[in-house]
Amino acid sequence: MPDFIIKELWALVPTVIYFAVSLVMFGISIWLMEKLCPFSIRKEIEEDQNTSLGILMGAALIALAIVIASVISSESAASPVVAP
Repeated sequence: MPDFIIKELWALVPTVIYFAVSLVMFGISIWLMEKLCPFSIRKEIEEDQNTSLGILMGAALIALAIVIASVISSESAASPVVAP
């Protein structure tokens, strides 16, 4: 394999790691929100049609996504991959 292909493949490794870490963080954040609320989030959203709770949960996940995206973009800007 040519060297530039190997370098490009190694550049994908941090992306895969960030993807896995962000999925774990999303899972932990949803689990934490469910444990901290004194009521059942699933029941409130699905059965009681609580739209405001759904919007709040979505906003929290979007905020987490923005933080993860900024970390990923700052890391990629700090160490750019230079092709030969």
